[in-house]
Parts: sequence; C-alpha cells; structure tokens
Amino acid sequence: MPERTCLGCQLANKEIETNIIFENDRVTCILDIAPLNEGHMLILPKKHFHDVDDLDEATAIDIMRTSRFLAKLLKSHFQPQGITILQNNGKFNDLTHYHMHVFPRYESDGFGWLEPIDATNAKGRLKETAAALVALIHQQPLR
Repeated sequence: MPERTCLGCQLANKEIETNIIFENDRVTCILDIAPLNEGHMLILPKKHFHDVDDLDEATAIDIMRTSRFLAKLLKSHFQPQGITILQNNGKFNDLTHYHMHVFPRYESDGFGWLEPIDATNAKGRLKETAAALVALIHQQPLR
C-alpha cells in the first residue's frame, strides 16, 4: 500500500506528474529530475519500501529484470560507453523510498567513484571480515 506522504510512492503511483518511461504492476520507471546524464532513470516500486533489505522477493526480482531492460534501452538509444546501476540505503536514501538509478556513462562525463580513506584498515582485514560474514551466514542463512 503506498504511503500518501511519501514522494517516492506518489511518483511511482502517478499521483505526481513525471516522465514515465516504463511501468508494470510492481514498478514505475521515470526520468530523474536531476539527471547525471541524458536518459538517467529511477526504478521505483509502487509499494512502499525504504531499503533493499525491505523488498519482497517478487519486487526485488522485478527491479533487477527492469534494470536489465533499461540498460539495453539506454545502450540502444544513446550508445554510451557503459551503464551505471546504483542504489543508496539508510541515511543515504535521500528519497526515503527505495529507488534504483540506471544511467548511461561516458568517459568524459565527470561522474566518478571517490573512495574514502581506509580509516578502519578494511583492506588489511579482508580474511577476518570474510570469516565473520561467512560465520553469520551459517548461523542464520539469509532468505
């Protein structure tokens, strides 16, 4: 059920005018109003979810299928040098409604991945981190 005060729900359920590119029973795909490149789209579930781990399985699968479809669409129309697909969770989810970005990329577009300083020595702890995460999976399998 959409949350009436949620901007993402309003966009996904066509309560606010936007540029819809594709939709089905579970998701609506719109052009981002602040595109990083022409063709930058958002995949929004019609049901309210905040983070990726909140998604039900059917919606998660549909979002991934839709991201593949949109990537092919962007490649066909814009002939980019690549496609970026990303999603922000928690505090970094500025819409407070799950959404996945899909946008064409070009070598000269200026978009980049800025790696933070490794203050926790994550690179030096790869084996320990892997062991801890694998142990958690064995204690409580994810599903």
